[in-house]
Amino acid sequence: MQVYHNLDDIPQFRGLVLTQGIFDGVHQGHSKVLESVVKEAQNSCMESMLLTFFPHPRLVLYPEDNDLRMLNSLDEKTALVEACGIDHMLILPFTPEVAALSPLDFIRGLLVNKLNVSTMIVGYDHRFGKNREGSFADLLQYGEMLNFQVKEIPAGEIDNIAISSTCIRKALLSGDLLQANQLLGHPFTLSGKVVHGKKLGQTLGFPTANVEVEDPYKLIPATGVYAVRAHLPSGVYGGAMNIGYNPTIPGKGFTIEAHLFGFSENIYEIAIRFELISYLRPEYTFDNVEDLKQQIAQDCENAQKALVAV
Repeated sequence: MQVYHNLDDIPQFRGLVLTQGIFDGVHQGHSKVLESVVKEAQNSCMESMLLTFFPHPRLVLYPEDNDLRMLNSLDEKTALVEACGIDHMLILPFTPEVAALSPLDFIRGLLVNKLNVSTMIVGYDHRFGKNREGSFADLLQYGEMLNFQVKEIPAGEIDNIAISSTCIRKALLSGDLLQANQLLGHPFTLSGKVVHGKKLGQTLGFPTANVEVEDPYKLIPATGVYAVRAHLPSGVYGGAMNIGYNPTIPGKGFTIEAHLFGFSENIYEIAIRFELISYLRPEYTFDNVEDLKQQIAQDCENAQKALVAV
């Protein structure tokens, strides 16, 4: 998949099958749209494209709002989109000038004049343009006016439910990883760089990789212990991850750390991606370190069972 961050880098397309949106999470509803774009492009002997924006429009339109948390970092989203088979991904900077474009100016100036769109495929709830004023009815009108096709995927074809990033966020923050992963259609991921910690895990006999999530807007799920798969340059490893405030260890503070099974490499400063497979338990405060050590051993055993079961 070719990724572009500037309209000047886009080649001249004879025709393009395109969809547009933020696609945070690339959940099952998004995947249905992307798969339809790929299929339509193949049937038409054209190229397929996702047009998306960065940063999220809310960060530009409401800069004082600090509550937004994303299901994907930009790199995570790019990898998920590529897995759907899309040929091109255009990541345009979202600016006040872009936000001010009327629905017609957005379609005519960008999609038609710049990208030469032939077919636009959208989900059933798609909105676009200034203040999200553009609707599917508007798209149909612009398609007739500007000579491109418009196709909508109805709600009934997306598992008969309105799968939304909001529902997935709520599930993750409440510890319902099972529901979140079912709605996503793939495991929720956390990515970051391995950094130095206090090495208390090693003292307890369970050395951990401490992960620093660099994206400040990335959603961090509920505190607790998870069964995970860790993707590293050397391979994929199972593990048990703790997300939380480590209440049994005074002064340790909030960490994201994972003990990887059968792994002993030095991976400081290495990028690592975790798939969260199962939520095992909430975070507890233990009476002493020995009780904590016994629980960690049990967590690792439970994580291994959970990983075998999927």
